[in-house]
Formats: sequence, C-alpha cells, structure tokens
Amino acid sequence: MISPSFVKKLRLEKGFSQEYIAKKLGFSRPSYIQFEKGEKELTISEAEKLASIFDLSLQDLISDKESNEFAVVLGKKKKSEREEIKMRINVPQKKMDKFKEVFLYILEKVGAKPNVGETVLYKLLYFIDFDFYEKYEEQLIGATYIKNHFGPTPVEFGAIVAEMERMGEVEKIKSSYFQHEQKKYLPRRKANLSCISGLEKELIDDVLNRLSDKTATDLSEYSHLDTPWIIAEQNKPIDYEAVFYRTANTAVRDYERD
Repeated sequence: MISPSFVKKLRLEKGFSQEYIAKKLGFSRPSYIQFEKGEKELTISEAEKLASIFDLSLQDLISDKESNEFAVVLGKKKKSEREEIKMRINVPQKKMDKFKEVFLYILEKVGAKPNVGETVLYKLLYFIDFDFYEKYEEQLIGATYIKNHFGPTPVEFGAIVAEMERMGEVEKIKSSYFQHEQKKYLPRRKANLSCISGLEKELIDDVLNRLSDKTATDLSEYSHLDTPWIIAEQNKPIDYEAVFYRTANTAVRDYERD
C-alpha cells in the first residue's frame, strides 16, 4: 500500500502542486486530496503513473524509498545548501522574474501612499500570492512566506530587492510614519506587464484596492486571521494548500458556485 504522507513529502520536495499531480493522474483535485488524506486508494495503473511522476519504481514508491537523484544530491549537501536547493525547486526561478514585475507594479500603484512601507509590502505580496492560489489553484509568484510575529514575510524579498537596487530598478529610502521609522521603495522603471496575465492583474488590483490603505498594524492583525498563517509553525514556511481551509474572515473564493 502506498503511503499518502510519503507521496505528499515527495510532492512538496519537488515543488509540485496537488493540481499538477491530479492532472497527471487524470483525477480532479478534490479526488487527489482524498488520496493524500488517506481516504482513497490507487489502482495499480494509477500507482505506476504516480511512481513515474517522481522518477521512482513502483516498488520504491510502495516501500517509501527515495531513490531518485534529488534525494541523493540533497543527502550530500550541507544543511544550508539543501535548503537552497529545495527553495529553487519549490519556487521556480521563472517566477522570480515575475516577482520583480509584480513588485514594481505595486510600487507604481500604491508605493507613494504614506502607509506603504516594507511591512505593508510583505502583506500585500502574501495576499496576492495566496488569494490567487485560492481562487485559481495556480501560483502567481509562488514565493515562500515564513510565519513570524508580525505576519507573513516573503523569504526571497531581501535578495531580489537588493538585486533590483543594484540594477537601478528600485531605490530604498527611509521615512517616518506616525513617528516610526519606515523603509519605502521607489520604482525606477515601469513594470513589464507582458508577463502578468489579465486574470493576474485583476486579482492584484483587487488586493491593492482592498488592503493598500491599511496600516502595517492593521494588515498584520488581518493576516493573523488567515488560516494558513494560523496553522503554520513559528518561523516555518506557510503552506499554500491551507488556503482551502480559510474562514469567511479572509476567503476570497465563492465555493458555493464551484
């Protein structure tokens, strides 16, 4: 019998979404979720397909054995290198180019507002990513967000923005907001919207219209109502899949119409 928890572990390591695996198996996403919860068993042919997705033999999949190159490579690396490899796999590099353009678009639209400092930007990026995933079951940016006391923090933000500063694409300045020091960013070029679909832009605009006037404190408190943040461990990545357990406080999908 195939272990659903082992398959989920492989899926997360590879950076595959439930939707991706479901399509490969010819399942609906809810049907695949039933398998990961242990509520559905696979036929032999389905199990063979699943094994091939992870480059495993059926026997290795049944015996919970990671015999693929990914596991071998990770085993030989020190911890920091393993984490870096996992991040590259879980967050496709092409999405990081989109991160830059979405960030510039946010700055163009709302960056001049006095409340929009670095903390507010963190939360806007988080809700753009997680709201899009909830509504369309696809990643928009696909950044990694860590749970901390002040709400979700995008792991890749520092490195990407530092690169953008070096390239002259943004400028970081310090200001004050209600007597608090604030980091703000000024766009130094226009966002390239060719890599952002109409559906993505529509959702980004919706998030900015709903949330960009809130203070950092207000947005932090709002993020603390979000199920993915609530169930995540402190200082650990927030699971995108948890958006499907959101309450009415933060849900953006109309499940009754699905």
